[in-house]
Amino acid sequence: MLESHDAGPPLSSGLLYVDKPVGMSSHDVVAVVRRAARTRRVGHAGTLDPFATGLLVLAVGPCTRLLPYIVGDPKVYEADVRFGSETDTDDATGSVTVTAPAPPNARLSHADDPVRRAAEATLTGAIAQIPPSYSAKHVDGQRAYDLARKGRDVSLAPVQVRVDTWEWLAGDHETLRTRITCGGGTYIRALARDLGRALGSAAHCGTLRRMASGPATVGEAVLLEDLSPGAIAEGRVRLRSPLSLLGNIGHEHLGDDQLTDLRHGREVAASQPGHRAALLRDGVVVAIAERSARNRWQPRVVMLGDDA
Repeated sequence: MLESHDAGPPLSSGLLYVDKPVGMSSHDVVAVVRRAARTRRVGHAGTLDPFATGLLVLAVGPCTRLLPYIVGDPKVYEADVRFGSETDTDDATGSVTVTAPAPPNARLSHADDPVRRAAEATLTGAIAQIPPSYSAKHVDGQRAYDLARKGRDVSLAPVQVRVDTWEWLAGDHETLRTRITCGGGTYIRALARDLGRALGSAAHCGTLRRMASGPATVGEAVLLEDLSPGAIAEGRVRLRSPLSLLGNIGHEHLGDDQLTDLRHGREVAASQPGHRAALLRDGVVVAIAERSARNRWQPRVVMLGDDA
């Protein structure tokens, strides 16, 4: 579906939510958006594996400078955990490394099965997670997936991640469909693997779909087929203001004098409370600033265009 932001002229800088299809890398999607926006200034606020689908949050134009400030927590995923085998990638694209019977005592078709819920509880909260061997983690200066593809043994140290909730959606004796809410950096593939082990079985992630990243949801996303060359540049697909993903910060609307100060790199008079603020001109974010010792806004990121 197309973005439906019809008020005002098209934004040349802003955010875009894309519903990534299966089989494409996040970099492939960035390339499509570059052609649609006719600019190379496109970045993402978190990747998805090629086998996964769902929400990608991208920034276009000068808005790419705001990516460190974008709120992307918590993440929400829907996944199929398939029991009976582990794979070397911890997902359905890999080669089987271990087989085992499906969990003998867990009723995967039952929402309140105590065995499964107890296993999920061991994988909830702050946990130490061993990332998949096929991951973007660095080992001796190289990506783990590059080493794994060369047949090298990859041994990754556990990392601290946060899993908020597991929600039962459906299931049968071999598959559990679940919704997982978690913090950034959590590998759902690894959770599937570890849930299998916790249930005395083996498992991998069969399908994975990102439903939300912070306030952004996949229901608001455009389809890849809408992003034909020039679609963003010509206004057929509209960019979003980054305000909704900048978190709970102040909004300082700039007058002419404040804008002049900003253009000359000076601190800006502050009328809003808080440590950090988005500085706005005519409703458009032109800077991110932090409160200085003089109780004024000290710009940290400035995105003034020729028309500001």
